Amino acid sequence: MRLILLGPPGAGKGTQAKMLKDKFQIPQISTGDILRQAVKDNSDMGARVKIIMDAGQLVSDEIVIDLIKERIKQADCEAGFILDGFPRNIAQAEKLSETLIEMNLEIDCVIDLEVNAEEVVNRLTGRSTCAECGAMFHLLSRPPKVPRVCDSCGGGLEQRPDDNRETIRERLKVYMESTAPLKEFYKKQGNFKMVEAKGSVEEIFSDVCGIIDV
Repeated sequence: MRLILLGPPGAGKGTQAKMLKDKFQIPQISTGDILRQAVKDNSDMGARVKIIMDAGQLVSDEIVIDLIKERIKQADCEAGFILDGFPRNIAQAEKLSETLIEMNLEIDCVIDLEVNAEEVVNRLTGRSTCAECGAMFHLLSRPPKVPRVCDSCGGGLEQRPDDNRETIRERLKVYMESTAPLKEFYKKQGNFKMVEAKGSVEEIFSDVCGIIDV
């Protein structure tokens, strides 16, 4: 099973991807993770990525696609994978499609988590993440048992510096301009599904699994 999760910042892509990973035993792949891993591995590609990131520049689509290609060649992706928040624009989607065709693979389902702008702002301004294990919490919907301490591992919880209202609204604007058109791209491919990301995490997950199992 090969899946793509789309949706604006704060839609819950990371949370749903982790739950899908556990349920179907397939890896969750995010561009941030593979870029950091490439740098950590100190490979030739990782060295190039480090130079670009240290300069504060964006890593090119070509490099990201190459890294994703290498990642999905690994043994744990044989049964499938989840692309979390990638592609982010039409150019990336086209390059990804070309790469998958070369590998004789195809995406089974593209799931778009729909949520309105004001809800996104409210979600992100109350969000915190464990610096150790990556678990996510929310001041209102999922508060930690002990303030600023992760329930899972006891690590410290941090709020992303860009999780403020002004920055969030700018991120949403960028999303609408570059990522939202992906809906039409995948609708034409016939594998696009939409889930309204309302209710509890478990309720949303049930809806996601429902469309996958159809």
